Amino acid sequence: MGRLSQPRHVLITGASGGIGAALAHAYAGTAERLSLCARNEARLQSVADACRARGTRVDIRPLDVTDVDALQAWVSSCDARQPIDLVIANAGKTLNVGPQGEAESWADTKSLLATNIDSALATVIPLIGPMRQRGHGQIALVSSLAAYRGMAITPAYCASKAALKAYGEALRGLLGPDGVGVSVICPGFVESDMSREFPGKKPFMVSADQAATIIRKGLMRNRPRISFPFPLNLGTWLLAMLPAAMADFILQHISYGRSR
Repeated sequence: MGRLSQPRHVLITGASGGIGAALAHAYAGTAERLSLCARNEARLQSVADACRARGTRVDIRPLDVTDVDALQAWVSSCDARQPIDLVIANAGKTLNVGPQGEAESWADTKSLLATNIDSALATVIPLIGPMRQRGHGQIALVSSLAAYRGMAITPAYCASKAALKAYGEALRGLLGPDGVGVSVICPGFVESDMSREFPGKKPFMVSADQAATIIRKGLMRNRPRISFPFPLNLGTWLLAMLPAAMADFILQHISYGRSR
């Protein structure tokens, strides 16, 4: 599969802010329809109003994506209304260890995994069959550069994003022969509430609009992995190649270790 055509119907989860909202704005005016969901109804409505002003039909659903039954029912109803050409599983949250290295609680970890993994898979799985039958479509999973190498500052988040990266890579190999593209999106730091919650240094941060532009171009080219920004992407890739002790030393030195 090479370059893909402009999607007519785009579904985005976590669309009330950050990358999700920026992607909605990026596709407004070119896509015929946007289907957007998020927990914050007021912010979601604001995004929808801005997209409608550009001539795109927008359907919104205030929704907690951890309610996977409601999520899957919504996704299926959107596809029945108009076949979804591109689904972007973007909803996510972060979690960090305590300031003295206190471990993440099971309750917090379970909540993060439900949002970052369960909801992402629950979003895309209902569309695999229909996209295969139609012989076209595209699935995008928003992972992170944190998927390349676990960091002591945020173990559960790294694990969740590594799971999405592996799942997306496997899914691409499975669905490519059927005409369905799959891309894994691995951003570094993007201006958003999530990045602001991260307690370590945030080098090479990009705006949400810059991130959306990079992602959209990568999706049009059906790139298997959309990783950015380049300096941080290269650094995390090299870090994963190093012996564990050396990588741990570097992470500790740049404030991503146990103590900060």
